[in-house]
Amino acid sequence: MRILVIDTATQAMSVALLDDGVPVAHFHDIVGRGHAEALLPVIAALPDGGRADAIAIDVGPGSFTGVRIGIAAARALALAWKLPLLGYGALSLIAARAAQDHAQGAITVTITGGHGELFWQSFAPDGRQPLTDPASTPIATLAAQLDTPVLYGTGAEALVTTRGHGTAVSLYPDARDYPLIAALPALPPIPIYGRGADARPMDDMQRR
Repeated sequence: MRILVIDTATQAMSVALLDDGVPVAHFHDIVGRGHAEALLPVIAALPDGGRADAIAIDVGPGSFTGVRIGIAAARALALAWKLPLLGYGALSLIAARAAQDHAQGAITVTITGGHGELFWQSFAPDGRQPLTDPASTPIATLAAQLDTPVLYGTGAEALVTTRGHGTAVSLYPDARDYPLIAALPALPPIPIYGRGADARPMDDMQRR
């Protein structure tokens, strides 16, 4: 089975074409905010233009804009190609990689959020079983709350610096790691934002 995996939930843009779990082609780069312009050309440059039997998409949490861009592109391709669309979580993908390459105990993953907050979640040592729900917490609050000696993800360094101790392992979601979590139940292909939207409806603003 061939799967096109799209991941734009963080500053990384990561795309992989997997054939029975083996990468046929792969792109991974830290593009910052350049996902919108670069994503479709990257997919088009894959073998067969990225055609697959299914599409897997990172539904977050992470960058509001990045999550929306990735899901919109995945939905459009799934509709055009008449393919099933499978969602997965950014925190889960990083945890699975950490479990395979680094971790020996419980795993806490952090992703840079907005407004001085971090998205975070803790997992069992296998990196697949969540111990907590995804949450968004101010860095200072989380630094006082978590005493985990090793932290993983894009927000790990900021948290360790604030806390003043521990080890940070910087990991971005990588599309070619999807086979590590492929056996987990698929998530609906809708965004997981992890916190309220930055913008408020005008009616909300007027009531304040």
